[in-house]
Amino acid sequence: MSEEIETKNSLIDIDILESNKKNQQKKLCKIILITSIIIIIVIIAISLIIYFVTKNSDKSNEDLEIQTTSLGAELTSIKYKGIERLHDGKTFWNQHSPILFPIVGKLRYDSTIINGKEYSIPKHGFAMNMNFEKIDEHSYKLISNSETLEQFPFNFELYVNYKIKNNILYFNYKVINKTPNENMLFGIGGHPGFKCDYYKENSEVEFEVEENDIKIIPVNITLGLMSDELIDGNTVIKNKKILEIKKNSFENDAIVFTDMKSKSVILKEDKKKVLKFNFEDFKYLGIWSAIGEAPYVCFEPWYNTPDYVNSSKEFIEKKDIIQLKPNEEFNVGFSVEFF
Repeated sequence: MSEEIETKNSLIDIDILESNKKNQQKKLCKIILITSIIIIIVIIAISLIIYFVTKNSDKSNEDLEIQTTSLGAELTSIKYKGIERLHDGKTFWNQHSPILFPIVGKLRYDSTIINGKEYSIPKHGFAMNMNFEKIDEHSYKLISNSETLEQFPFNFELYVNYKIKNNILYFNYKVINKTPNENMLFGIGGHPGFKCDYYKENSEVEFEVEENDIKIIPVNITLGLMSDELIDGNTVIKNKKILEIKKNSFENDAIVFTDMKSKSVILKEDKKKVLKFNFEDFKYLGIWSAIGEAPYVCFEPWYNTPDYVNSSKEFIEKKDIIQLKPNEEFNVGFSVEFF
C-alpha cells in the first residue's frame, strides 16, 4: 500500500515538474516575443529618424541651387528658396564671382619681373578669362599651358570646387605647383557679388566680434594701388562692429580691411540678415561695389593684396606672396550662409 502511495506521489511530482517546465517555456517564449517586438520597434524608429533627417537635409539642400560655367570656373547663379542672390553679371559690372589668380588686384607697372624676365599679368589675374576643364557638376580644373606660360612662368594645376550643405555654399580653391625644382609664387582670392541695393542706404555689414584694432588699407583711386599708410578702421565702423553702407561708401574704390579679429561678417538689409560671409582662411577682406545705383555688393577675401604705390617690380617682393614648393598643394576656401 505504501509503495502505491509513493508511486502516486512520484507521478504527481513529475506532473508538477513538467507543468512548471511548460510554464517556464511559455514565459521564456513570451519574453523572447516581447523582446523581438521591442527590437523591431526600435529598428523601425531608428529607420524613421534616419529617413526624416535625410529627407529634411535633402530638402534643405534643395533650397540652395547654383549654376556654374567652365569659363573662369565662375558661379553664374545662386538661388536660395527660388530667389536669385548672385549679381546678374550685367548691371554696372559684367561678372558674377571671378576667382583672382595668380594675382589679386593690379600690378604697379601692369607688369612684373620673375626670374629676371618681365611678364604682363592683367588685373586680378588671367584665370577668370580661361576655359577650365569640367571635372564634375561644379568642379573645375585649369592646367598651365602655352597661354598661361606667356604671362606667368610656372607650371601649375588650379582646382575650383563649389559644394552645398544645407543653406551654406562652400568655395574651395586648390593650387598644385608642377614646376620642377622651383617654388611657385602667386596670389589668390575671391570676388563674389551678391544682390544688394546698397544705394538705398538700408544695408549694413556686421562684424563677428568687436573690432578694436581693425585697419583699412586705402586705395589710391588714381593708380588703383594700395596706399602705404593704414587708417583706423573704426573711423568707418560704428560701435566697433557695424559698417553702414552709404551711397558714397565706394567713391574711393573698395574698402579693404586687415588686422581683423572677426572671421565672418553678416550682411543685413533693413536690419534683417541676408547672408553670413565666412573668410577665416584669409588675411584681408575687401568690400566693393560700383558707384551709382549698382544692385550688388562684393565681398572679396584676399590672401594678399594688389601692389602698393611704392612696390618694386620684383614679383617675389610682393607683400604676402605665396611660395609653394614643387609638387606641394595649397588649399584655401570661404563660405556663404544664406538666410
